[in-house]
Amino acid sequence: MRIVIAGAGNVGSSIARELIANGHQVLLIDRDPDAIRTESVPTAEWLLADACELDTLSEARLDTCDVCIAATGDDKANLVHTLLAKTEFGVPRTVGRVNHPENEWLFDEVWGVDVAVSTPRIMSALVEEAVSIGDLVRIFTFKSGSANLVELTLPAESPRVGQQLRAISLPGDAVLVAVIRQGRAMRPDDGNVLEPGDELIFVVSPEHERELARLLVPAHGL
Repeated sequence: MRIVIAGAGNVGSSIARELIANGHQVLLIDRDPDAIRTESVPTAEWLLADACELDTLSEARLDTCDVCIAATGDDKANLVHTLLAKTEFGVPRTVGRVNHPENEWLFDEVWGVDVAVSTPRIMSALVEEAVSIGDLVRIFTFKSGSANLVELTLPAESPRVGQQLRAISLPGDAVLVAVIRQGRAMRPDDGNVLEPGDELIFVVSPEHERELARLLVPAHGL
């Protein structure tokens, strides 16, 4: 895929390195000359310009991009970039970095954001996940709250321990996307048998979260 990243700071550069390592083409845009450190990601394309201006995005050929990532430290700039990418250039998928939690509500389809990534929320979710067994932890929200990525670590007392996945009927639109066991990710398979301590990663709409939690850990009475 061809991916444009607005913001070449530590966050943008780190994302670029990961994407390039996975075989993608990446263009980094930043208006700050000090941020243009080509040696930090030598195989990326670089553009010294304002990622919130149409001329810049035309020069970057956004109409040929598969994904745009707004990763600057300025929420206003990230929103403008995703809006222009979506409305003016028809980029299929946009990702917006949320720097300040109070601005999270703005990062939706109105501003051209397909996926909002809130660093504070992810960090707090990881802290909760580290100390919570049997509790449903929301990692982040897709689009305008229509679906969430959630995690639950299966406690030993769960009635689902020892069951095959094919025997478990998930509520509503819940989808199990991964099972993490002893630090290793497993692709869900109908024949998989759940074990205590399994970390279950789901995509589910908010209205079915409580029902999902009750299914996995009914003793919590959620």
